[in-house]
Amino acid sequence: MNIPHDRQYTDHDEWVRTEGDLLVVGISDYAQDQLGELVHVELPAVGKKVKAGEVVCEVESVKAVAEIYAPATGEVAEVNTALEDAAESINSDPYGSWIYKLRVASPPAGLIDAAAYEAKVS
Repeated sequence: MNIPHDRQYTDHDEWVRTEGDLLVVGISDYAQDQLGELVHVELPAVGKKVKAGEVVCEVESVKAVAEIYAPATGEVAEVNTALEDAAESINSDPYGSWIYKLRVASPPAGLIDAAAYEAKVS
């Protein structure tokens, strides 16, 4: 299982990478593997305000629908519109296929590093 050390992880299997004043959010290799073939990503609206722990959007696979949660309180600054026509790219490249970028006022709390995430999912 691929768990890059250049980002942090949530209890809900999202990965988070800092990019300037934004948090880039996607789902982990473990999450996409558990879901199976992804067929649709319901992207959030740019400008949507969210609180830490709230559902931001959903991904749908042939097996299930999974909710994607906000790692921090903030506002959706950008979405990966390429996923509208290619949700399956998350299966082939979960760490290159980000879902949304969140502008936050303060750093997120409760994220874990790659070693702790690996221990959680192993």
